[in-house]
Amino acid sequence: MPAIELSWAQLGAELSEWERKLASGRTTLRDAADARPGASARRQVFASGKARLYRYDALHPDPQAVPTLIVYALVNRPAMADLERERSLVRGLLERGVDVHLIEWEDPNALDSALTLADYIERDLGACVDHLAARGHGVNLVGICQGGTFALCYAALHPEKVRNLVVTVTPVDFHTPQDMLSLWLRYVDLDLLGNGNLAGDALNALFLGLKPARLTQQKYVGLVDQLGDRAAVDTFMRMEQWIFDSPDLAGAALREFAQKCYRENRLVRGGMTIGDRAVDLGAISMPVLNIFAAEDHLVPPAASRALGALMTQADYTELEVPGGHIGIYVGNRSRQLVAQTIAEWLDARR
Repeated sequence: MPAIELSWAQLGAELSEWERKLASGRTTLRDAADARPGASARRQVFASGKARLYRYDALHPDPQAVPTLIVYALVNRPAMADLERERSLVRGLLERGVDVHLIEWEDPNALDSALTLADYIERDLGACVDHLAARGHGVNLVGICQGGTFALCYAALHPEKVRNLVVTVTPVDFHTPQDMLSLWLRYVDLDLLGNGNLAGDALNALFLGLKPARLTQQKYVGLVDQLGDRAAVDTFMRMEQWIFDSPDLAGAALREFAQKCYRENRLVRGGMTIGDRAVDLGAISMPVLNIFAAEDHLVPPAASRALGALMTQADYTELEVPGGHIGIYVGNRSRQLVAQTIAEWLDARR
């Protein structure tokens, strides 16, 4: 009987503490509402089609002469790479002397629904590379997720234009057993998308649905325990804004990527094309660094590790780091390791 009374007493105390946190948290959440992703100063230096090219202000007295271009996916904003001062891949690279540039893809409008992968990769990414290459030092590419797949295709088509290639959490083999997104997309009737663009909110709902308990319920319960920590709440709010600020996707490019990669797995099986040009990853001749996340549910490690078997040149390095698809950039365990690894690897190949 005393043990039961103690348990009820503990429950009452926990409920009281819960109510106290909720009450005090209203002020914290209100004050954190202005927290926005993005921490590093930058300016636009070029544009082509849907690509806006930014250069970040240097933070190192002796930055590398070779410009480094981050290529992000179409499905989210690249602000995740520069979420906040202490959680920023961009800042980590800047502090270590990397001359960082980044492509931010402009949202497609109704007239852009016919844009293809060639428009994004050959025309827009290619124009940004040419703009940076005009400085005379070559260009390093750093691809993130789908942006890594874009970077691989570009590097295979134009190996003479890319000095070093880094890909992070990048899908290469789209048919690995743990790839839940691939399993879903293989059975979607792509024709139901019609000829228009896909609303970003629709695709975001799919991503959230792959881990519904963790991404739609558990994290909000966990937020209550952080309500007394303003910095933690600011980080949470920045992540929420990034997650739910989903751009629309050009219909033709989406269908092409889903068909060629997720359904037909052409990067590893052969037959991948961008426009009328064949993509052979074996044509990649520059040094390659492949970083992937051990707990990634969107791009399982095996999906990224498959790149190694397709490389024919000797300077290929891969690194598995702890964390998930986003956690390796903003989490406590890996974010410094990723920036340090990329910066040191590039510095050794100036």
